[in-house]
Amino acid sequence: MADAVVLELANKLAEECLAVQAETGEERLFMEVGEVLGASSQTLEEAFLTAIRTRMANDKARVFLACKLRAHRGKAGA
Repeated sequence: MADAVVLELANKLAEECLAVQAETGEERLFMEVGEVLGASSQTLEEAFLTAIRTRMANDKARVFLACKLRAHRGKAGA
């Protein structure tokens, strides 16, 4: 397990990377950032990729739940 400083750096970098991805439309930018990190710190690379993947999974799950709720409410109102 990475120490608190590594996790803090990885989390901040993940948030920034996802913001840049959203603005630029480069959906795989996080992979490029991971390669840059891996060249000098495998520990930070792994923590960063974990932070990215958990945030992306969270976003997908939230969209899924919103769609389910919309569909349910649509059936209830019909």
